[in-house]
Amino acid sequence: MSGKQNIIRGTIILTLTGFLSRFMGFFYRIFLSRTFGAEGVGLYQLIFPVYALCFSLTTAGIETAISRTVACKMSLGKRTEARQILRAGLLIAFTLSCICTILLQHYGKFIATQFLGDERCIPLLTILSYTMPFSAIHSCICGYSYGLKQTKIPALSQLAEQTVRILAVYLLYQLLIKQGRTVSISIAVCGLVIGEMASALYTCLALSKETRKFGRLSLSYQAFWKSSRELLVLSVPLTANRILINFLQSVEAISIPGKLQLYRLSASEALSVYGVLNGMALPCILFPSAITSSVAIMLMPTVAEIQAAENKRKLWIIIRKSTGACFLLGMFCCLFFLLTGSFIGITLFGSKTAGQFIVTLAWICPFLYTNSALISIINGLGKTGSTFLINTLGLVIRIGGVFFAIPRFGIQGYLWGLLASQLAVSLLAIKNIFHILKK
Repeated sequence: MSGKQNIIRGTIILTLTGFLSRFMGFFYRIFLSRTFGAEGVGLYQLIFPVYALCFSLTTAGIETAISRTVACKMSLGKRTEARQILRAGLLIAFTLSCICTILLQHYGKFIATQFLGDERCIPLLTILSYTMPFSAIHSCICGYSYGLKQTKIPALSQLAEQTVRILAVYLLYQLLIKQGRTVSISIAVCGLVIGEMASALYTCLALSKETRKFGRLSLSYQAFWKSSRELLVLSVPLTANRILINFLQSVEAISIPGKLQLYRLSASEALSVYGVLNGMALPCILFPSAITSSVAIMLMPTVAEIQAAENKRKLWIIIRKSTGACFLLGMFCCLFFLLTGSFIGITLFGSKTAGQFIVTLAWICPFLYTNSALISIINGLGKTGSTFLINTLGLVIRIGGVFFAIPRFGIQGYLWGLLASQLAVSLLAIKNIFHILKK
């Protein structure tokens, strides 16, 4: 199967899985909100920045590095070395995750009271800590599968995790109700743990079935250090990138309501505007990105494989077609949201403001959707340090919009900063790709 066919097939599978998971998640959120109320759901959402940070520290960079390195090894016929990469990555990520679990349990009280500002998060963080080792196993095996350009295991593991999580929470809820016990939002966090356990179990069983020799593969001390060095060179910049993104996104979330008050809005009005932006307008704009995210996942190992084969002509063709398709999708969505944004805001959300935000945000679609492909291409070319710098600059522009534009122009200043950020990332990524391939 050609690289183009692999990308198309993988994109279709991952996109359908992504849409199905989002559909299931939509009804799950309705169940949570009706069962635990706004306050309970608020506590549940409060722990997710901690979860994202822990995942970034332990696994996210390793997963991407495994995908890229395995693709290179397989293109050169080095199947044994590809499996050694996975084993080394699993060992590193699992060890880091276990350390993170211990630290999260030990410092859970400090994190809950000093950073999250609510001691009720202490038991939630303790339960959440147990997801880390299982998440590491699941993510590393998915990275290996992406490197092989196989989407069956990642797609089914995503559905397994979502299905088991929802069922576990519902069954726990019914059991506690029958016993006459108080039901708290902690069962939703238990669902996260059970879902990750199911996903890790499925990926391990699927891997052993697909790769029967994997379990008998030995990993010598020398092979482990060789594989680890290859992974760490790629994963460290990616990990730093993810941590920075999470940190700056937290700064954004905290700062926007406060800066809106400097624009002469009351605290209530500022939170209302922020809620409309993040809870209504942005989800609409981001919904089609399930397609481009799937393209990006399949694109990185494909680019790495073609680069290893030193076929620049084929590489240029893949880059042009994939980025062109993402840009066309972005243009179509831009036109769609420009024409229907006001209608969507009023009809779906009952908010004229949401419609205005959707219309303004429509202009970022061509750049937002294309950037996921461009960043994936640069990662596939092995220049993860470049993606770190590009993403950092983009986020700095966004933060600048929060601190300098919002007090003067209101939320419209932030939207302009968001557009400038996406445009800057696009231009820098394109320039970087041309620079790499002209060497």
